[in-house]
Amino acid sequence: MAKTRKRPEAEADQSVDMSPMIDLVFLLLIFFIVNANLITVEMDKSVEVPSASNSVQVEDANGRIVINISEDGTVKNDGGQLLESSSAIQDYVENQKLLVDSLGYAPKLHLRGDRRAIFKHSRKVIRAAANAGVEDVHFAAFLKSPGW
Repeated sequence: MAKTRKRPEAEADQSVDMSPMIDLVFLLLIFFIVNANLITVEMDKSVEVPSASNSVQVEDANGRIVINISEDGTVKNDGGQLLESSSAIQDYVENQKLLVDSLGYAPKLHLRGDRRAIFKHSRKVIRAAANAGVEDVHFAAFLKSPGW
């Protein structure tokens, strides 16, 4: 007679233990959260940024040096500190450029000009930034809807 082979009962209720997999997922999540660069730009509420139909959202926000220009031509950094002269603007941009360079990013001037401000104030900031060695300028603008 043929021998019948008995299956052990432990084989019948085998299941995969998911605990290590869940632990691994949480460890990876924590790793990526800790290593992510959180970039926050404090926006001056008094500056009303203009709208443009061809504006695009900046993909890489690293290396931004934010300067706000209000309607009356007042120039402030992203912390709200008043930059009264071209030399003060240049000094601020130079210091921020050194910081950005030390982090390994390319410095970019992020200019937030009020829509009612005249361009000569923006030109003053752009010249001071160029003298500080920052020539990449990004103008802040909201995307204009087609129906506007």
